[in-house]
Amino acid sequence: MKVGERDRLIELIKEKAFKYSDTASFRLSSGASSKYYFNLKMVNYTPEGQYLVGKLVYELMKQHNLRPKAVGGLTLGADPIATAVARYSYDVNDPINAFVIRKEPKGHGTGQQIEGDVKEGDEVVIIEDVVTTGGSTVKAIEAAERAGLKILAVVAIIDRCELNGRENIEKKGYPFYSLLTIDDFIQS
Repeated sequence: MKVGERDRLIELIKEKAFKYSDTASFRLSSGASSKYYFNLKMVNYTPEGQYLVGKLVYELMKQHNLRPKAVGGLTLGADPIATAVARYSYDVNDPINAFVIRKEPKGHGTGQQIEGDVKEGDEVVIIEDVVTTGGSTVKAIEAAERAGLKILAVVAIIDRCELNGRENIEKKGYPFYSLLTIDDFIQS
């Protein structure tokens, strides 16, 4: 992983997706309030963000000897990350599929909760944009387990390092890795 690319991703997040307040004025999906907020969709849906995220997540997986057939997670945060990794992996001739986990099973057709070219027994990595409590990641893990997918690990762009997110994910029995932590954005 080139330092320049990681640093550029941090810059992009600071420019487009990071908000800070002196008071805990941002309400999080967990219901907690915080002094800072990340909306990574502002980065993950840009061409440069797609390239950086796809490459850096791919390289992080390789660094940890993760060789999944596919990557994916709970829609909407994981979607652009999974497709960015899939595209980058194709470009380096090591294709990894992307998949999406719906928040609820589809109410029509086959009633699937997981969409993409994955099937029972496939090895996967669960992807997340930002981890706080780990709640959405745990939902994704449980849906993947119900579908018979073999989870190798969980990879997030940012670990907020609060409200036991990492611990809650690791309690499910899977290793957790992140590209960045809150320390990359908040100076002590």
